[in-house]
Parts: sequence; structure tokens; C-alpha cells
Amino acid sequence: MRKKVEWASAIALAATVLTALLGATGSGAAASDFIPTLVETTPAPQFVSEPVVQALPTTDAEETETLDVDSLEQLVSQQETPDTMSRDMRCLASAIYFEARGESLEGQLAVGRVIVNRTKSGRFPTSYCGVVYQPSQFSFIRGRAMPAVREGSSSWQEAVAVAQIADEGAWKSKAKGALFFHAKRVSPRWSKLTKLAQVDNHVFYR
Repeated sequence: MRKKVEWASAIALAATVLTALLGATGSGAAASDFIPTLVETTPAPQFVSEPVVQALPTTDAEETETLDVDSLEQLVSQQETPDTMSRDMRCLASAIYFEARGESLEGQLAVGRVIVNRTKSGRFPTSYCGVVYQPSQFSFIRGRAMPAVREGSSSWQEAVAVAQIADEGAWKSKAKGALFFHAKRVSPRWSKLTKLAQVDNHVFYR
């Protein structure tokens, strides 16, 4: 009887172990099928098409804007007569007025550019008035004085416009780089100077 009890106990124990093993395997598979797992997802990059605006570099050499003009005459017509003028600009316009009024705009500009060039050359005064009033340079200066200008005349308005263009370097002179000029009717002995051009009634040198 005792052996039968031991045999039954062994069978029962074996059955219990087998049931436990089968139950563990089953529950493991079920857990992997139904228990949610956290998966880290990285959002796909989104590309937005927008214009990229970048400031263009500027240079000091030529901050001048491109001129939308076809001729010096057109450029002169676009100049506005200022309500007030600095003393230097008045000296420049007066020199153009007394030296070249009645000549072509190219001739007036060439005269104006000589004065501008002198102020930058290091060989003459650095202001327009200094150049104009320098002794023995301009025949219209008498005793450190300048004649009166007819400011209501079209010649004066034209001279002011040309002075603005000469000052800004907005139009290339036919006598580029000139520092000296004289009227055609005189013949000074400037053998050491380089002749650049003749514009209207003046001959220009460097």
C-alpha cells in the first residue's frame, strides 16, 4: 500500500511539474503578443521652401548707382536746383559759370572736373574755394573777389547742375585726370605738361 502511495505521489508530482512548464511557455508567448511595447520614433524632417534673403556686400569704391541715362544732357536735366548751396559748391558752380558758360555741357564739365581733381591731387588746396581763389589761377578772380552771378539765368542753373555732376563724379569727363587748362586763344609754354584733350574753347593738361 505504501508503494502505491509513493507511486501515486510521484505521478502527481510529475504531472504538476509538466503542467507548470506548459503554462509558463503559454503565458510567455501571450505576453509578447499582447503587451504593448514603447518604440521611440523620430519624426521625418520636413522641408519648407522659402526664399533666402542675404544682404549684398557694399564697397566704398563705387557706391554710385548705375545711371539710367543716355546722355549728359539728360543727366543735367535730372538735377534738382538746391534751395541752399554750401560755399564750396557755390565756388565750383561759379568757376564753371565764369569759365565755360555758353559752351557745351561737356566743356563745362571738363572745367568743373579740373577743380575737383585739384582738390584731390595733393598739389593744390583741398577745398573748391581754396582752388578757385588760389592766386593767379583763374582770370575771373580780381583782388580776391568774384564778380556777381546772375542766379536767375539759365546759364547759372546749368552751371549748378554741372557742378553737382562734377562733384559726384557721375559722368566721365572728356579730359579725364586734367589738372590744368587754358583758353585756345592763348598759348602758354607748358612744355612739361601732358596734353589730354581739347574740349570746346579750352585745352586740358595733366
